[in-house]
Amino acid sequence: MQKEPMLRVTYVKLSEELEQLKSEERGKIAKIIDEARELGDLKENAEYHAAKDRQGLMEARIAELTDVVGRAQVIEPSTLAHERVSFGSTVELVDQETDEEIVYTIVGGQESDPSKGLISIQSPMARVLMGKEEGDEVELQLPTGKKTYDIEEVSYVEIKLG
Repeated sequence: MQKEPMLRVTYVKLSEELEQLKSEERGKIAKIIDEARELGDLKENAEYHAAKDRQGLMEARIAELTDVVGRAQVIEPSTLAHERVSFGSTVELVDQETDEEIVYTIVGGQESDPSKGLISIQSPMARVLMGKEEGDEVELQLPTGKKTYDIEEVSYVEIKLG
């Protein structure tokens, strides 16, 4: 069973969602299904079928959340040294060809949002960066081809999740 690294805020959010689905939403959907069942012929009862579909989606989400929360490994990145790239590190990279600068923060899969510079610790890029330090050179295989970057800075910046 592979652990799922994540920030405490993410763990709390997912746990609260799981509890809400189990304690409130299950009951609401069961009531809707019972009311729809009372309307008669189930073969042509759109309300019943819609409620059953919604129930199926909710149960799938409950199963997913149960799995993720059960495998959660809460990591507090502020307690790590960040001399080398690790979970929660913000890494400033400079493209050797173009001098273009990019910044990524290594987070868990549940927090990942590449458009905001948050990349999953399981991503190929993060795997290459892990353990590296300022001044190291890394070669990354990107969709556009191979790129070589210099690691300008490894630091910790508190992550604000929206």
